[in-house]
Amino acid sequence: MKYKITRRDFLNGVAITAGTSLLTPDDLFAQSVPTPTSTYYPPTLTGMRGNHPGSFDVMHGLAWSGQKLAKHRELDEHYDMVVVGAGVSGLAAARFYQKRLGPKARILLLDNHDDFGGHAKRNEFNEAGVMRLGIGGSVNVDNPSGYSEISKGLLDDLGVDLDAMRSNMQAPEFLSTDGDTMLAMAGPDGLVKVRGKWTQLMLGIGDYESAVRTLPLPLSEQSLLIELIAGDRDYLQDLSLAQKSTYVESTSYADFLTEEVGLAPATISIFYPFPKLMFGPAVSRMSILEAFYLGSPGIRSMSWLGDLAAQLLDSAASGYESLYFPDGNATVARLLVHKLIPGVAPSIQGFDDIAISRFDYDALDLKNSPVRLRLNSTVVGVRETADETVSIDYVRDGDAVRVTSDHCVLACYNAAIPYLCPELPESQKEALNYGVKVPLVWTNVLIANGQAFSKLGVVYVDCPDDAYVVVTVPPLTTTGGNQPPAGPQEPMVVSMMGVPSIDPIDGESSRVMLRRARHQVYATTFETYEKEVRDQLQGLLGEYGFNHETDIKAITVNRWAHGYSYEYMQLEDPKWEAGQAPHEIGRAQFGRISIANSDSEARAYLDAAIDAGWRAVAEQVA
Repeated sequence: MKYKITRRDFLNGVAITAGTSLLTPDDLFAQSVPTPTSTYYPPTLTGMRGNHPGSFDVMHGLAWSGQKLAKHRELDEHYDMVVVGAGVSGLAAARFYQKRLGPKARILLLDNHDDFGGHAKRNEFNEAGVMRLGIGGSVNVDNPSGYSEISKGLLDDLGVDLDAMRSNMQAPEFLSTDGDTMLAMAGPDGLVKVRGKWTQLMLGIGDYESAVRTLPLPLSEQSLLIELIAGDRDYLQDLSLAQKSTYVESTSYADFLTEEVGLAPATISIFYPFPKLMFGPAVSRMSILEAFYLGSPGIRSMSWLGDLAAQLLDSAASGYESLYFPDGNATVARLLVHKLIPGVAPSIQGFDDIAISRFDYDALDLKNSPVRLRLNSTVVGVRETADETVSIDYVRDGDAVRVTSDHCVLACYNAAIPYLCPELPESQKEALNYGVKVPLVWTNVLIANGQAFSKLGVVYVDCPDDAYVVVTVPPLTTTGGNQPPAGPQEPMVVSMMGVPSIDPIDGESSRVMLRRARHQVYATTFETYEKEVRDQLQGLLGEYGFNHETDIKAITVNRWAHGYSYEYMQLEDPKWEAGQAPHEIGRAQFGRISIANSDSEARAYLDAAIDAGWRAVAEQVA
């Protein structure tokens, strides 16, 4: 390899073309499990994380070719509740069940990954005597004032102090806090970096004309973009009010920009960095109205949408509340685990020092503990038996075993459930297969110091032409005892968010496009991700003295081929009647088996995962 990172501990990605189709059944089910020792601490592992090698092989064998071992050795373990999936939804379900049945309730959580939390993944780096944290997937507490009483109640139960989180956002002085962002685009003479309050400028707030004139675009494209932002032209003047309303809900934003505004397809990529994080490669299929809700320009040119325009402009001016833990919602997962299994960190207080606490992973699965969390365990079968129990088959370290329980909550990827529970009604299995998770790659890079990033002058960069469309820094918060870098001389983490780029095929649905993108994520090796990281950071920071060969100390690629829950799109999905949407049909209770995960809410948000866990438990204890 050309580049070297000291202390790297990674496994390269496995290309789809060399995946389970080339493995024997013995190889397929020999999923490696680290020997339990006090040194086992997954948050510090670097290299390929997220859907890491070993986490998906067994399930792919079952889903793709029906490979499943014929016999499972029955363990002498019976539980009140088994939860499949130890992400936020599964952990919340376990906590809700524990509170309903009491501290002696016997609960087992099974997860196919080598760490708990699901997308709420903690990336922890240690360099030069300091700890730095990164978000590995699930990002923020989004607008908590709108949470259900259930979700609010769980945060209270965990001791989460929202007011403290608001006051703990104390950005170091050496990083810009003036609200400026940067748009970095490829120009004829190299990378062009333009500072500005781009969120507001795109909505027509501020001197957007001067900012647009600095972009590396042809003069004619600049003029068309300025006209779009200004709102002086009504692009739909020949349509009636009713026709306009139908048009913005039935036309893609991409078609509007190219056919009505006249922008070149290459230009419209500047509007996509943030929407790509929402829709993934299906962003080209978002409607005009969906684009407006995400802050894309053009709404001012449709004055009949006055109420929505006022709402968006007010949001841009006042800010939409998002609260952050230093490692994202991994803190919520860790607080839940600590509530369920206090022995993982018996000396910590909780919310006040959760960020700097180290968990003892050996304590997760102790024989005498009422709650046990078993990692590296891929569930391959769940069924209700004649003796009114649930049988759960799973594979761990090549060992096919079985446990039983009175109840079971499936808080895993909902699209996997038809393979786990073949007895489900066909209509329910079809509904569960409808949603396709949005693939995402979230990479955290530890760099030796923040000097170059300080000179860059912003904490957020949109990079529409690059593999990683957004480059930023982890939340600059002291919540949980975290200490962000105090000065540019200290090590810091740079977060890079990418979405696989695939060319849409005529007539192809967004869900098919997302499936193709998923395979691309699996097929991309760590070496490819590393090269993209190095090239992009060198381009952004090189002129400020950054040298990727010496300044990059570690790279953690959180590869989420099965990423955020699918949310229905205006152009793709019907407007189902209440109770008839695929996620509602798919999550129906099946005897002693209930279904959670944010997939079952069709919303990729923290509160959706929590609410789903509550609903599933409520069904089982009703």
